[in-house]
Amino acid sequence: MSKVCQITGAKPSVGNNRSHALNATKRRFEPNLLKKKVFDPKTGKMKTMKISASALRTLTKKKGK
Repeated sequence: MSKVCQITGAKPSVGNNRSHALNATKRRFEPNLLKKKVFDPKTGKMKTMKISASALRTLTKKKGK
């Protein structure tokens, strides 16, 4: 199961954990993904999608227009 937002395309990124001694070990920054049912205006049906929390906030904001 991929960890990619189906709307924004947000993917995991990589970086380092840093200790107090400044040792660097690799780590992943995962996107905050949620499974949500979203209305698709083209088909007129609900569709289950994996979207990031930031994309969900944008959809909620744009829905008011």
